[in-house]
Amino acid sequence: MMKQREVTDQHGTTWTCVQAYAGVDSAAAEQATELAQAADGSVTVVCTPSGGAQTKRLDLAADWLDSLTDDELKNALDAA
Repeated sequence: MMKQREVTDQHGTTWTCVQAYAGVDSAAAEQATELAQAADGSVTVVCTPSGGAQTKRLDLAADWLDSLTDDELKNALDAA
């Protein structure tokens, strides 16, 4: 099952964020996930908004699902 997080920013936009390639059940997807992890340990997270705003790609720590607070995730979205 794909793990995702939702946060709502100060503009009332709800963002659904998921790690790129996560949740695809295959050996190729597992390898892609490993390759997607940068040398510094960060991973690409794709955040899709409700409404008409643009999808954003964030580079976050590999443990972002558990370690990042909602406020930190919102700050990353604002900065992107």
